[in-house]
Amino acid sequence: MHPINLAEEVSEYVENHIGSFHTRRLAKLANLRLKAVLKRKNPYLFRAKDLTPEGLVQQLLEAHLSSQEETLFGEFLEGLAIFVCSRTVGGRKSAVPGIDIEFEREGILYLVAVKSGPNWANSRQLEKLRDDFKRAKRIHRTNNPHSQVVAINGCCYGRDEQPDKGDYYKYCGQQFWTFITGQDDFYLKIIEPLGYRAKEKNQQFLEAFARVRDQFVEELLRDFCNGYRINWARLVQYNSAANG
Repeated sequence: MHPINLAEEVSEYVENHIGSFHTRRLAKLANLRLKAVLKRKNPYLFRAKDLTPEGLVQQLLEAHLSSQEETLFGEFLEGLAIFVCSRTVGGRKSAVPGIDIEFEREGILYLVAVKSGPNWANSRQLEKLRDDFKRAKRIHRTNNPHSQVVAINGCCYGRDEQPDKGDYYKYCGQQFWTFITGQDDFYLKIIEPLGYRAKEKNQQFLEAFARVRDQFVEELLRDFCNGYRINWARLVQYNSAANG
């Protein structure tokens, strides 16, 4: 286990990569189109809330961007975990599809699939993860039949009270960061560097959000409203009509 210098290495990694998250976040916002969002959202849910045009647009944008941001920041966190693992335990990119990192420690080969949080998978995705682990173990044991291979699903945040899943272990949050760093408080240490230039970047995003919101309200009033009242029948037809 190699000690990692948080102040220099993790902070430097964050400063070099967090800008990509903010840039992609702005790009997702800039590329949004009102009618594309309306096609993907549940119009009945919004009708039940009796929203104004401004209220509908606000909730459409917030709902869409929330899921987008989870994905984008999840990718950043996964990259950070892979970097940390490479610096602390000599983790290397696995050649086996579905496995992010592999490293050896105390005679054990660990195969790690990194995910952002604990609730990332449905039953089909979990089955694929198991298949990926089985394939990776089989490949490594073909080359070294006496090797001990352990599979890990590492999640960057959250918790799992039953980490032993039978054919692999699931380590979340503190457990995962401790596993790859040997430091029980490492999961707390990484929170501060993530705020690098956050205020400046968030202000840019809020200004862009306001511009998109105003544009969407204008489009909604023009295409899906009678005066200032939303024409819900027209909106639902656009979303769900068989010949739409």
